[in-house]
Amino acid sequence: MTYTLAMALHPKIEIEKDGVAEVAMTDARAALTSLIREVSWGQRPGAFTERGKRVAMVVPTEFYERAVRDRAIIDELHRRTETPGAGATSYDESKSRTIRDALHAAALAVDS
Repeated sequence: MTYTLAMALHPKIEIEKDGVAEVAMTDARAALTSLIREVSWGQRPGAFTERGKRVAMVVPTEFYERAVRDRAIIDELHRRTETPGAGATSYDESKSRTIRDALHAAALAVDS
């Protein structure tokens, strides 16, 4: 038998407006396999909720791996914004300031 996404959806899993498949913590054990399949094969995130609020997320492997890489890149950029030590050139200071300004602008854009 061929597996389809319609088969994966457990009656306790709800797809929210933002595309996230949600299941209440009280129903999690019964719906866990279906939620994982929905996340894996549907390539959409899943969430566990408690009293209607998301408390934990389940994401596809590719999403997680991309997020870990993106975090490493951001950490490296932050490291490069550290104030250059003694003997640094004005070019080094300028690079640090440029990276710091770019990170700040990106954070403002994401947060707005």
